[in-house]
Amino acid sequence: MKSAVETLNPTRVRLTVEVPFEELKASLDAAYKKINQQVTVKGFRQGKIPARVIDQRFGRGAVLEEAVNDALPKFYTEAMNEAELNPLGQPEVDIKELKDGELLSFTAEVDIRPTLEIPDYSGIEVTVDSVEVTDEDIEKSIEQLRDRFATTAPVERAAAEGDIVTVDLEAKVDGEVLEDGVAEGVDYTIGSGQLLDGIDEAVTGLEAGGTATFTSELKGGSAEGKEAEVKVVVTVVKSRELPELDDDFAQLASEFDTLEELRADSRKRLERMKKFDQATQAQEKVLDELIKLVEVPMPEKLLEDEVNTRKHNLEHHQLGQMGLDLAKYLEIQGKSAEEFDAELKEQAEKGIKTQFILDEIVNKEKVSVGQDELTEHLMRRAQSSGMSPDQFAQAVVEGGQVPMLVGEVARGKALATVVEAATVKDASGEVISLDDEDEETAEAATEVVEAAEGTTEA
Repeated sequence: MKSAVETLNPTRVRLTVEVPFEELKASLDAAYKKINQQVTVKGFRQGKIPARVIDQRFGRGAVLEEAVNDALPKFYTEAMNEAELNPLGQPEVDIKELKDGELLSFTAEVDIRPTLEIPDYSGIEVTVDSVEVTDEDIEKSIEQLRDRFATTAPVERAAAEGDIVTVDLEAKVDGEVLEDGVAEGVDYTIGSGQLLDGIDEAVTGLEAGGTATFTSELKGGSAEGKEAEVKVVVTVVKSRELPELDDDFAQLASEFDTLEELRADSRKRLERMKKFDQATQAQEKVLDELIKLVEVPMPEKLLEDEVNTRKHNLEHHQLGQMGLDLAKYLEIQGKSAEEFDAELKEQAEKGIKTQFILDEIVNKEKVSVGQDELTEHLMRRAQSSGMSPDQFAQAVVEGGQVPMLVGEVARGKALATVVEAATVKDASGEVISLDDEDEETAEAATEVVEAAEGTTEA
């Protein structure tokens, strides 16, 4: 077999391959065998039809076509390996010549990974937020915990903000009660803004048994988006009572004996969270600077496929789960279709560049992924998917996605290596050390890479 490579542009090549006919023998034998199993000829047992009879009855051309279709992937792969090229996606194959008994000649055009020059990235410098936990942060955290342990009790007074009211609702459009516009026994916290616009003003000041009517735009159901006249009847008014902030509360809400111990633990927890957020911010900013440093030719077909994949996932998975279509989503976001498409393309380009650049650094720095790192990543991915680790691992293996997960971890480690080499300062100008061997730093890097790549897997 002979092959030649023509570079069409930095991300696309055309292979020209010539195969001596004798190298098709194995595929020709397989073609005759396959046709033998599929056809019947009077006077011959199935599977025992001579080749010359198959040629006479069904045509030599049919056999050659079957043989070539079988052999092409093998010859294409051999030619790509010989040229040391990394293909992206499926090739466009064109049979140029097929001379029976003499020669098979074909061309294959395919996108390839561009060759990248990774410059010295140690000069990257970014500024991130300082890690500072204030007394106000701690009190807010304690109040949120306290709120979770609040109790409710019916009261015989007018409803006020923060109270929980049980209400019956009836919605009319054009004077007609909607079939899906009646609800009974709905609990609603006044001031939460989680039901209908206008309901807070309507129920505030009502006692149990009180009735009010208000106008509101319906947020769902058969008359979504229409103005409705809503009648609300308050059946119960309940007040929320917060527990006293004392040692008893600490024992109720945590494993600590005193309120001061609970506050101290809250400070440590908030510091860990802010350090993780700081690491994430550093990874994101360093990645942006790294992308600016490297010139990445963009494979147009890969970019087009990536944009279409992201759009499909958004429309048919994410928005579908939220009960939205693309038009409604754009309306909520306040974006035009053109603005949305431009943003999607920009995100896709960043995802592709991120993968290309970090894969190059993985190879350059000889980044490896240990079993423990892969297992840790798998556990986190399983948790975010809502599956058990065993279920997720089985799905990954059955789907042949283990290399994809290894790639995600490796690129995360590559980014952590770049961050380690960069200069990261906080808002006060103090240099921050982010150790690429630190588990939280590595996890932050992997998450940043995943977010940047989106659905990219080239």
